[in-house]
Amino acid sequence: MKQSLRLGQVAGIPVGVHWSVLVIAALIAASLGGGVLPGAAPGQVPGLYWTIAVATSVLFLASLLAHELAHALVARWRAVPVQSITLWLFGGVTQMQGEARTPRNELEISVVGPLTSLAVAGLAFVMAAFMPGPRLVLSALMWLALMNLLLGVFNMLPGAPLDGGRVLHAVLWWRTRDRARADRAAARAGQGLGLLLVGLGMAEVLFTSWAGGLWLMIIGWFLAGAAGTEMAARSAREGLGGVRIRDVMTPLPDLAPAWLDVEEFVSGVASRSHQSVFPVVAFGGEPIGYVNLEALAAVPPSQRGSTRLDRLARPLPPDRILGPDDDAATLLERPTMGPMVALVIEGGHVAGMVTAQDLSRMVRLALLRRAS
Repeated sequence: MKQSLRLGQVAGIPVGVHWSVLVIAALIAASLGGGVLPGAAPGQVPGLYWTIAVATSVLFLASLLAHELAHALVARWRAVPVQSITLWLFGGVTQMQGEARTPRNELEISVVGPLTSLAVAGLAFVMAAFMPGPRLVLSALMWLALMNLLLGVFNMLPGAPLDGGRVLHAVLWWRTRDRARADRAAARAGQGLGLLLVGLGMAEVLFTSWAGGLWLMIIGWFLAGAAGTEMAARSAREGLGGVRIRDVMTPLPDLAPAWLDVEEFVSGVASRSHQSVFPVVAFGGEPIGYVNLEALAAVPPSQRGSTRLDRLARPLPPDRILGPDDDAATLLERPTMGPMVALVIEGGHVAGMVTAQDLSRMVRLALLRRAS
């Protein structure tokens, strides 16, 4: 999940939001300010309803962050590196690099998120029930308690990619000692759960509320699709057993010397190459990033003779610098990032590169191996 806005770091973990968070925040504020709060505490000025509604929507997003942060902290405690946390339309995503080593670790990482939501629900309920204060504020707290209760319970439904699907996976992995079998079972459960929600949503559209039913159908469709994608990714990972980076990379690619200008590079290298992306290297051969044809074309013709390639080079994070003997399956643990997936370095120099096309071909071949 790509972050549209970086918020900073919490406990050293990068936190950001996807643009779709604005949609859910606006829907929550509109629902609270336009109906829920006026119905629960009538007689207040409209501006006060909307102020409390906006504040409550922010608190709800903060509770989503607490849910994901709980996953991230336990994962890091269990030696699973955490790359980032991103809030989006359907909640949050904790991006981890790697997987839990044991069923117990996976169970701990999975269950702590819903437990955090239930704890937030309990705290908000106690405050709403026993704390003195304006009825409007207490009503907002009660709504926050109910939403976190629903969030915690819904996330424990047994199907990937929900937390309950991870719990199911951990239990099946522990009982069968077969991780691949547990993968398939959790993914199928997620697909079935998604289709069930779609069916319930259709029934609600026909017989009760079209708005609630439509939302349920969207959630069900998302769950079924995500479970299918996860099943494909698991199958690809199994098919990549024993495959190394050197087996999937583009070896000895055409390089882009950092000191050349765009005009010289295009006429001398790019126009004769079949590549659409080029590793940019310094004078000593060490890589400093990459450049693609789109970036070269974006330079105005009048400036191509004075624009060096090192000004256009996009850097690659350290986890995108791999060796030829690294496990190819590690590429599936990294989110797609433009046309260049990884640079392959051997002896301090570029030995190859893995492009988005290489990654796509690798996954397709892995699925073929898994099916045979």
